[in-house]
Parts: sequence; structure tokens; C-alpha cells
Amino acid sequence: MLLVGAVGTAFGVPVAVASIGTTDGAPELAGLLLGVGLVGLGLGVWRLVQGFRTREQCFDVHERGLTHRVAGTATLIPWQDIASVGAHGEDGRPMAEARGMGFTCNIVLTDGRRIRVDTFTEDVRQLALTAHAAVHLGRLPEGRGHRRTD
Repeated sequence: MLLVGAVGTAFGVPVAVASIGTTDGAPELAGLLLGVGLVGLGLGVWRLVQGFRTREQCFDVHERGLTHRVAGTATLIPWQDIASVGAHGEDGRPMAEARGMGFTCNIVLTDGRRIRVDTFTEDVRQLALTAHAAVHLGRLPEGRGHRRTD
């Protein structure tokens, strides 16, 4: 996105300057290039900030809770420390997937902290279902080698 934004802006600025005082197609082209450039730069910066904030984020699901890893730091979160799990379905806004907002899961801990998981996390939908079942329905995930017989 940053590359698209940089290229769009790099071509848009000279075209905009050259189109000053004309009414031919140049102002429309300048607007298109600058629009693509600014949207690309905006989305690129958005994702860059998100990337630094949640770099290397991953979750491990266990019988007793979650392990949340971000930037080399692991936090163990027992199921009883999770106050709520909320998921928001498909976001219909333009460019929602590019912003990581196509599907989001919000995990609220009992101490007030919040963990937001977006579509850039692999299997976010399964994580939301598993966490919701464990926290709200009392159905804890099974460990390896354990099978239900009912």
C-alpha cells in the first residue's frame, strides 16, 4: 500500500502542478492519481502502525486458557480471566479487508485490558468460536489425545 501511495503521489503532484489553469482532462487525472496516492499512503501507514503494535502476534489455545504472544512476549490468560469475547462479522465498508477489519474478535479481560484480533491473524474465526465457547458456554477445548465419548 505504501508503494502504491508513493507512486500515485509522485505522479499526481507533477500532474496537478502542470494542470493549474487548464480545464482539459489533466485536473481529473491529477485528482485520480492524488486520490490513489493518498488512500494508498493512508492505508499503508495504518497497516505499518498495526504491524509494529502487534508484530508476531499469535495465540495458542489450551484446555485452561490462551497463550497470547506479541513481539516475543508471552502472556498466559486463563479462561476465568476473560470477561467477554465478542466477534464482529464481515465489515461491508470499502477496503475493510485491506485494513484488517473484515472480521474482528475482541477479547476483554477481567482487569479491563482488551485484545483485538483481526483478519490478519490466521484462523481468527476459529479462535473467536473456541474462546466464546470456553468463556460463555463452559465448553473447554480438549487437549491432544483427549476425545469426547458422548
